Amino acid sequence: MLSLNLEGKVVIVTGASGALGVAVTKAFLEAGARVVGVDRLPRSKSPDHPALIHVAVALEDFAAVNQLVNDVMLIRGRIDAVVHLVGGFAGGLRIEETGDDVWDKMFAVNLRPAIHLARAVIPVMRAAKRGAFLAIGSPAAIDATPNVGAYAAAKAGLISLVKTIAVENRDRQIRANIIAPGSLDTHANRAADPDFDSTRWVQLPNLASLLVWLASDAGSEVTGAVLPLPGRE
Repeated sequence: MLSLNLEGKVVIVTGASGALGVAVTKAFLEAGARVVGVDRLPRSKSPDHPALIHVAVALEDFAAVNQLVNDVMLIRGRIDAVVHLVGGFAGGLRIEETGDDVWDKMFAVNLRPAIHLARAVIPVMRAAKRGAFLAIGSPAAIDATPNVGAYAAAKAGLISLVKTIAVENRDRQIRANIIAPGSLDTHANRAADPDFDSTRWVQLPNLASLLVWLASDAGSEVTGAVLPLPGRE
């Protein structure tokens, strides 16, 4: 049986201090991975753990991302997976009503950091002939949804990026996959919709466990996949 044990593996988690990031960091640490948690600010909401390093990196800056990869290689000696959780949302307007500022922000938050991560880390993974690149997408990028055009387009670009990484690196045993979850059961979403049954939303530990599986040997035959995770809405 292929193992879910990530003992000794090094995993970079972006957005590590967000609600999902904390759950994902916990799941990877419990699986035995050594985690590098990345956020814009030098903070960590995860409990202290000997296998956790937390760093502040501006992901929109390619030089900073490239330095991150170099530093991780210097300190840890390997990078087995990147789990990219960073993203942002803006909506409420039709396509023709959406200004350049919103389009630019959505692509800057939802696509450019992933491009920088891929450019920096794929050469390391290709040299090692192993690795996993995982990201979080959105159902809005798969099925058209009104009034979220800029967000959906940026997430669609992310899907295309991940699928391209998969096909370009299949020969080096590097796989790339993206999960498109529905609404997440977070404190922020509960506060925004207090009357909804939050148990029907995607549970963070379940999403985190799927990411661990995709990064493990058990998920080694899955690449180029867009995996819906709708919850029970």
